[in-house]
Amino acid sequence: MFSPYYKKSGRGDPLDHCALNVALYGPQARWAMTERRRDTVARDASSLAIGPSNVRWENGALTIDIVEGDTRLFVPWQRPVRGTVRVFPEMLNRAAFALDRNENHIWHCLAPCARIEVAMTSPGISWSGKAYLDHNRGAEPLETGFNTWHWSRAHLKEGALVCYEGERGDGSLFASALRFDRHGVPEPVELPPIAALPDSKWGITRRTRSDIGVAEVRRTWEDTPFYARSELASRFLGEEVVAVQESLDMRRFSSRLVQFMLPYRMPRRKR
Repeated sequence: MFSPYYKKSGRGDPLDHCALNVALYGPQARWAMTERRRDTVARDASSLAIGPSNVRWENGALTIDIVEGDTRLFVPWQRPVRGTVRVFPEMLNRAAFALDRNENHIWHCLAPCARIEVAMTSPGISWSGKAYLDHNRGAEPLETGFNTWHWSRAHLKEGALVCYEGERGDGSLFASALRFDRHGVPEPVELPPIAALPDSKWGITRRTRSDIGVAEVRRTWEDTPFYARSELASRFLGEEVVAVQESLDMRRFSSRLVQFMLPYRMPRRKR
């Protein structure tokens, strides 16, 4: 949905603009997001191949085989990004939610809580821990439907809490908080108070929710001209939690400068 090539093409053939995005943070950071053409994409009910990488359901896990290269501009050569990620859902949610009145934008939290196993060969790192899996789809460009949004998710002792809010393209506001129980069943809960966060280095306005109206940015993983992803210390439903938070500014995304910069971060390949 952030492809400058897809936007320029008129968004008529999504299968001709597919990419697997891999973001590794820390001392051995890697970033891969290579867009590939229709003839390198194959899919069926349980698998999706994008170039040499593929995603498939296998033995109850979402298995992602990564065969990519680092596409960051400041890396003087393309370092390989190789490995396998397995996501094991601990619960599944069947309910999807419309983010606008006309149901042009749908969000589906597939697995509010999951386990993850990461085994990378390049760079040579591995770990396991908690995970989350969701899905977005839309019938119109994202920048048409939204000006901004703020999203955050935290594991609870039982289940998870997700807060989603923002400003739609027509200027109307939306906000919701959903608690998923240990079976993955969602239940709307009262929105916690707004917790303001410091702007990102690129000046992206960040916001989250917290029981006491206060949250702390522990780390900023991704800081771009139109998007920021952070790790927070917060409090939800009486529990001290570590939350993942993202803020998106689609007005920034649509600017000429950002559209000019994106191909340097997201190259397009024939194979």
